[in-house]
Amino acid sequence: MQVLDRRKALAIVPLLRLAFRPFFLGGCALALLAVPLWLAALQGPLGDWQPAGGWLAWHRHELLFGFGLAIVAGFLLTAVQTWTGQPGLSGTPLAALVLLWLAARIAWLANLPWPVLVPLELGFPVAVAWLMAVTLWRVRQKRNYPVVLVLALLIAVDALAMYGLVQGNDAWQRQAVFGGLWLVAAMMTLIGGRVIPFFTQRGLGRAEAVPPWPWLDRVLLAGSVLVALLYAGGHGLSTNAWNGGLFLLLAAGHSLRLWRWHDRGLWRVPLLWSLHLAYGWMLLACLGMALWHFGVTLNPSLALHCLSVGAMAGLILAMVARVSLGHTGRALVPPAGMTLAFILLNLAALARVLLVPWSAPVGLWLAGVCWTLAFALFIWRYGPMLLRARVDGHPG
Repeated sequence: MQVLDRRKALAIVPLLRLAFRPFFLGGCALALLAVPLWLAALQGPLGDWQPAGGWLAWHRHELLFGFGLAIVAGFLLTAVQTWTGQPGLSGTPLAALVLLWLAARIAWLANLPWPVLVPLELGFPVAVAWLMAVTLWRVRQKRNYPVVLVLALLIAVDALAMYGLVQGNDAWQRQAVFGGLWLVAAMMTLIGGRVIPFFTQRGLGRAEAVPPWPWLDRVLLAGSVLVALLYAGGHGLSTNAWNGGLFLLLAAGHSLRLWRWHDRGLWRVPLLWSLHLAYGWMLLACLGMALWHFGVTLNPSLALHCLSVGAMAGLILAMVARVSLGHTGRALVPPAGMTLAFILLNLAALARVLLVPWSAPVGLWLAGVCWTLAFALFIWRYGPMLLRARVDGHPG
């Protein structure tokens, strides 16, 4: 039976053997194309071409629910195989899920009618959440039930974004996207809290990883979810000292984590410092939002771009670089150019946060160029790995 199963697995085209392959590749390809397209749209109308809701709505939505959620899906649907011992999604069912994700992206860009767009858009996160829930329930793995909760909340805020789109209500769309960003921060808090100390321990050959503090994990997860709900409900878009206190609590918790995880040796390993820097951007995002809510003259968009560019995209690039190596049977040494990609993405975040208030054109274009080059390097170096079979002959 094991021989037959192995033969069946090896008969599947490599791209569809596990979810990380198509979703890491597709998500990063979307990131590579989306920012240059957005910058081109800022220069003026692209003829008669308008995506659903206009270019701003498309930019906000797709970099979160198109790019970000694709990477989350690829990671979770691959990791759940290790978590539960159940087979991961592969073959035709995986191809169907990828096509659903791709169809939603095309529907947004093509400005298809909402009765077509909405089911395609919501169908993808619903399918991912259902697959995760069923797989975890089979083995009653309660430890990972919070993952399904965060996915369910992402479905809810995406539905709010769709309702805002149908009703022509930009405020609801903004609330939904900003709430979704902080839900992704909750997912980063949950998953990052597990893998960053583990990857650090493995990467530096330490005897054991820094042990977790369950109370801190719960506080940070609950606080991030609460922030997301406040934004989705419209209560995070105006200054409020209580919200400032919540963000300050999150900043303190993230600082404590970074301090506990720190090891001087990590700065010699690009696959490690890229993870820690990305998590540091989330700390900066929380501090920026706390200052704004306490009345400091600060554009909250800068803090949100600390989160979206520095933390979310930074952690994505670091994670896909590391996970892709491990799951394709390669040594955990990034290929030539990836260290530069990590540097470029952090420069993109710095340009978006520090230069845009001084000179918006300079800051936006520098950030866009650095972002695009970073993801182009990933596609160039990792695309062949994701399209080919594992080098060790394993069917994954």
